[in-house]
Amino acid sequence: MNIADRIQYLRKSRGISQEELADQINVSRQAVSKWESEQSMPDLEKIIMMSDYFGVTTDYLLKGIEPIVSKEEKGKEIVGKVLYIASTTLIVIGLLCAIGEWYEKQTMSAIYGSMVIQAVGVFEFFLAKILSKEKPPFYVKWLNIVVISFMPVSMITGFLSEIIFKRGWVAPYPIGPFHGLLFVSSYLILLYVSYYIVKKKEN
Repeated sequence: MNIADRIQYLRKSRGISQEELADQINVSRQAVSKWESEQSMPDLEKIIMMSDYFGVTTDYLLKGIEPIVSKEEKGKEIVGKVLYIASTTLIVIGLLCAIGEWYEKQTMSAIYGSMVIQAVGVFEFFLAKILSKEKPPFYVKWLNIVVISFMPVSMITGFLSEIIFKRGWVAPYPIGPFHGLLFVSSYLILLYVSYYIVKKKEN
């Protein structure tokens, strides 16, 4: 791994774009792009600014010499990674519980417990961001958005189905062909837009 790879690795670990890094160290986005593609090298002043911003040594940026990480910091990173995975797991479990409870009882009060489970998952996600220096992986961020938005999109499209087609039900999953049609079209758009936004931030 050379200096170009290390700059790109640190930037992606922080979860920022080339433009965001450029703003932090007062250069153009094109300059960052050239550093990462090995077309040019940052000067010493910019290397120092990047080392301060990323919280690494200049030796790491220039030579790849890894700093000694304390057991406490390693522990925080492990806890952060576990919390990221746990957050997504709880959000998925919350959705599945909501679908199961609604199928059995078909009342909004039946899914409140499931919404609490999802809220705990969201809390764990932000707790992991605080505890861990590493940013959440792409799949964690995107999957959380996809799963959390399932119920709200279903309820909104169910409401619209009632207004437009006089059919459907405000429910955590689509009921009937008209509700299903509105839900699928809206949800596919959301999947594409959220994927594009999260992916763009990764780059």
